[in-house]
Amino acid sequence: MSTDDIGTLQRTPNGFEGRLTRQFDHDAAAVWRMLTEPQAMAQWLAPGSIELRVGGAVRIDFADSGTVIDSRVTALEPARVLAYSWSSGSEPERPMRWELAPVAGGTQLTLTLQIPGNEDAAKACAGFEGHLDMLLGALEGVPIKFPFQRFLQARGEYNAQLGQP
Repeated sequence: MSTDDIGTLQRTPNGFEGRLTRQFDHDAAAVWRMLTEPQAMAQWLAPGSIELRVGGAVRIDFADSGTVIDSRVTALEPARVLAYSWSSGSEPERPMRWELAPVAGGTQLTLTLQIPGNEDAAKACAGFEGHLDMLLGALEGVPIKFPFQRFLQARGEYNAQLGQP
């Protein structure tokens, strides 16, 4: 897998949609564990928990930034689809959907983000680019810190996709 890959970000009638795709040399069960098990999530995303049922609670605490996701599972197909909003309380809904598909030698992961029109969509997608790089490190057994340079590079590329400086 190359970390040079960048997703796509486009305007929609209600804001923005980001789509980030990665291919991992690991089976879907291993990737699914990283998306859903508290100890694994803490290695690449943030401490948290997800009740694996539609309507189940999602709580992820990004303590460093003060951001807390406190939402509900909206779609679930074990080892294939997980969806919830990456928002909390009275914040606008920010639906996100993780989709896993088998490919030769591993798993393709696609993350789709819906971002409100008044938010910095390039920043949001760039943040997830960094976390997906961290996911690769965690899958390989070599967790890494948040790759800030990767974040900056990705943010610039996403802004360019939107025609912004």
